[in-house]
This record gives sequence, structure tokens and C-alpha cells, in this order.
Amino acid sequence: MMGSESDRPDMQGTVDVLEQMGLEYEVVAMSAHRTPEKVMEYASSARDRGIQVIIAGAGGAAALPGTVAAWTTLPVIGVPLTSSELNGVDALYAIAQMPPGIPVATVAIGSWGARNAGFLATQIIGLTDDKAKGAYDAYRKRLKER
Repeated sequence: MMGSESDRPDMQGTVDVLEQMGLEYEVVAMSAHRTPEKVMEYASSARDRGIQVIIAGAGGAAALPGTVAAWTTLPVIGVPLTSSELNGVDALYAIAQMPPGIPVATVAIGSWGARNAGFLATQIIGLTDDKAKGAYDAYRKRLKER
């Protein structure tokens, strides 16, 4: 998920990793501020549609990951994006400072975080999916061999 289509280039690293790991995914753009009902509908129905983890990238006030987490009990990974003059630090704080009981896993700001969100989702899914576990294990083995 991303707050707007303008976030797509920043979130491309997530898509690249999910493809590399062989995982199915959806890409959607919806705003916690401009289309809150759409976010609620998407997040609250995600589990029933077979989604296991939600990755949400947002910049500035970065409300999207927390809003998603409010509407689902699925794991949510937040990616802080650099869309404001504060270069993503504002988004990092907004995503990381969730109240107890509504966690959002938070990765690094920007492209490293977008990629790591894909890897973290693969690890989570790999807890119960041997294909995802195998793909991630093979990736880590290749890292060691370099």
C-alpha cells in the first residue's frame, strides 16, 4: 500500500523483493487522509482475501500504516518515505510511535526500508510457508557467498 501514486517509485523496491521471493502481492494507492473509508474497507477485509502481511509506505504525517493497523490484526510493516522537507524523519517517528496494542513494524527510511519491508514480509510468511522460507534462506545463502 502507498498513500498516493507518487509514492510508487519509492515503493518499487518492495515489489522487486516480493517478485524475487516468488510471493504474490497487490499494489494499491489510498490515502488515510483523503480516502479513509477505502483504507478501512481494504484493511478490514484483507485477511478474508488471503493477505498475510500488509506493507504500507507513507511520508510526512505517515498516517497510513497506523490507520491500516487500526483496522486489521494482520502484521503491518510501515515504510517511512522521504516526501517532506524533513526527509522522512517525520514519517519514521509517526510510524514507529504507535500506541501499545496496535504495533506497526517499522523499517528504514526510503529505498532500503522499502526493500527490507519485502524481506521482512517474506520472513513472516515463511513461518508457515515453506516456499517463502526456502526463497529467503536461498537469498541469505547467496549474500554469504558474495
